[in-house]
Amino acid sequence: MTIIDRRLNPGGKSLANRQRFIRRAKAQVKRAVREASAGRSIKDIDRGGEVTIPSDGVREPTLRRSSEGGVRDYVLPGNKEYVEGDSIQRPPRGGGAGSEGAEDGGGEDEFRFALSDEEFLDLFLEDLELPDLAKRQLKGVGVPQWRRAGYSSSGSPSNISLTRTMRNSLSRRVALRRPKPEELEALRVQIAAIEAGEKSGDIAALREQLSLLEKRSKRIPFIDPIDVRYRRLESTPKPVAQAVMFCLMDVSGSMTEHMKDLAKRFYALLYLFLKRRYKHVEVVFIRHTHEAEEVDEQTFFYSRETGGTVVSTALEEMAHIVEERFKPSEWNIYGAQASDGDNAPSDNAKTAALLQNVVLPMCQYYAYLEVGADDDTPPGGERPTTLWRTYAVVNGPDSPIAMRKVRHRRDIFPVFRELFQKKADQLAEA
Repeated sequence: MTIIDRRLNPGGKSLANRQRFIRRAKAQVKRAVREASAGRSIKDIDRGGEVTIPSDGVREPTLRRSSEGGVRDYVLPGNKEYVEGDSIQRPPRGGGAGSEGAEDGGGEDEFRFALSDEEFLDLFLEDLELPDLAKRQLKGVGVPQWRRAGYSSSGSPSNISLTRTMRNSLSRRVALRRPKPEELEALRVQIAAIEAGEKSGDIAALREQLSLLEKRSKRIPFIDPIDVRYRRLESTPKPVAQAVMFCLMDVSGSMTEHMKDLAKRFYALLYLFLKRRYKHVEVVFIRHTHEAEEVDEQTFFYSRETGGTVVSTALEEMAHIVEERFKPSEWNIYGAQASDGDNAPSDNAKTAALLQNVVLPMCQYYAYLEVGADDDTPPGGERPTTLWRTYAVVNGPDSPIAMRKVRHRRDIFPVFRELFQKKADQLAEA
């Protein structure tokens, strides 16, 4: 017996073929996903979409004859240019059908493949183990949640309560003394026995009694519309855990585009991390040179600024925004700061005091990422920067702060995992 499943896949898509394709071209798809994520907004980093991969990554395996071994005879048509024994020049490379030719003969087509949100996010975070962080505050904005709220006499048929309906029907029938089926059947049996001569009795009275009970049974239905009850649902606000993510970055002239790209990748990972644990996440961008201001994401990453570096201005701006819009009793506050480590020497003491006494007490977690140039480590190793030495004084065993250095894009994932895995282990042991 042969069983053929002809059921259509959901939405007309072949789920098995999609997964098979992703497995076969996984390396190319992963590389395309990471390249696509570089040009996205932080809030759009987890959305699906189209990715482009080379056509070589989607070619199907084929069977062909081996060029070695075997006996093959060819019959070729004649021509006016060549005779037996002539040498034929090799044709020029490239320019074949289905490929985009180039001047040097090389070229390849591109293949666009659409990924769902979950597929995009799974590929983006495949090499990253997101840890679990305990939520210190669970107060937040209320979202409607439906819950049971008794019964009503009207509603949708899908919400009918059979148990409560039958209970009301039984109570009404008992109260109105509706004849039971057993009573009617007993009278019928008794009348039949008298008619057959098996028993004696007043058959006329029994028939009158049976007639009255049957009429009473018809007047009192088994289930009346007043018995029907529906489960009632009402919407109640439910507190939702919410978080705010502060992105602080030095945008002075010493911060190169490579350093800003490292910071953007780290912020994107942190945003994904928070979105998977909180229903509502706000993002606040604060850039600073010798003065700080809150800006939008486009200005934060791509606007060019000049001037010195005074880190305390960013911490002051963060504290001011928290005081105005984000109460620590209602928000889980996370801070992420990216810098090349420069700071005015006269500002180090003020920066350390602000971080230790103002910022860290209201934060659930604070991550400092020091970004560097994408080149080899200087001879003799890296020397601690001004800001690194300042934060190292504040970074105690019980402080909700972690510090790491990153110079290459490939280090973002391991550093992010190390940052939060360490804190998760500390909270689990506490």
